Amino acid sequence: MEDMLTNLTTYGYIALFIYSLGGGFVGLMAAGVLSFMGKLDLSTSIAIAFVANFLGDTLLFYMSRYHKSDVLKYLKKHRRKLALSHLLMRRHGNWIIFFQKFVYGIKTLIPLAIGITKYSFAKFSIFNLAASALWAVVVGGGSYLAGQSIVNAFAVVSDKPYIAPIVLISIAGAIWLYFSRATIKR
Repeated sequence: MEDMLTNLTTYGYIALFIYSLGGGFVGLMAAGVLSFMGKLDLSTSIAIAFVANFLGDTLLFYMSRYHKSDVLKYLKKHRRKLALSHLLMRRHGNWIIFFQKFVYGIKTLIPLAIGITKYSFAKFSIFNLAASALWAVVVGGGSYLAGQSIVNAFAVVSDKPYIAPIVLISIAGAIWLYFSRATIKR
């Protein structure tokens, strides 16, 4: 365990940056808990996750805007989710950029869906900058403040390892159920 913590403190910021390009929710939570434990610096972790998350979503927007035909090939299986993303964008407007930062499953689809439309790149960048900052502060700071509870929960799971798969399957099932119901053809 001590070797793993040493490796995380050595390469943790690099891993956080790479992981935050595509989402980074769990990575930032881990960085917040490690900051609570004194292994990483909280403000550095938040700054790195913020920059990487902003760059990742901007890259997704750019790819779908300027390489639309290539991106649409990969999204053929996810047409219903893409339609849901468009619907959410119409219904909630600019707020969906903030909302998508916190919801697993639509994190990558929303910037792609927005990039396919005629939405302004400058406007997306401004909202994405603000949303990335809010996401990094809320998730990083929240996991830092809840650090002791998370460490205690990890100790319980270490003692009773059968709990982790049950919780993970329950979360995955709930996400799957939500998307299967939200994308039902009516």
